[in-house]
Amino acid sequence: MELISLDKREVVLDILHQLKEAIENLMKWNQGIVDMNDLLLSSSGTQDLAGNCMTIMAIGEGFKKIDKITDGQFLSLRPEIPWHQVFGLRNRIAHGYFDIDVDIISEVINNDLQPLLEATNYFLDHLNE
Repeated sequence: MELISLDKREVVLDILHQLKEAIENLMKWNQGIVDMNDLLLSSSGTQDLAGNCMTIMAIGEGFKKIDKITDGQFLSLRPEIPWHQVFGLRNRIAHGYFDIDVDIISEVINNDLQPLLEATNYFLDHLNE
């Protein structure tokens, strides 16, 4: 894939590997959770929710960094992903502080992680060609 220089390619590959691990962790950590609001009922649940939010924020930041490194050319290879929403959720968590909507976090975890993982694997496959 010739969209990025060799030195940038290594940086992007490193970020993509971190993103893949973070997405897989979120999926694993939240298996079996039926209602994310239940996390608000205990101290350990609140900690789990905070960990989920921090990881979602890191994922958004990672993709945002890739977008910047590649001058907006790379993520456009997967236009089905709403990248601006990925960045926007990162910003909302980072700057919303205590105003986090648990239902949105739940929706992201239940519906949006698999497509992000597939896009990440696609990017990894194509950069490794």
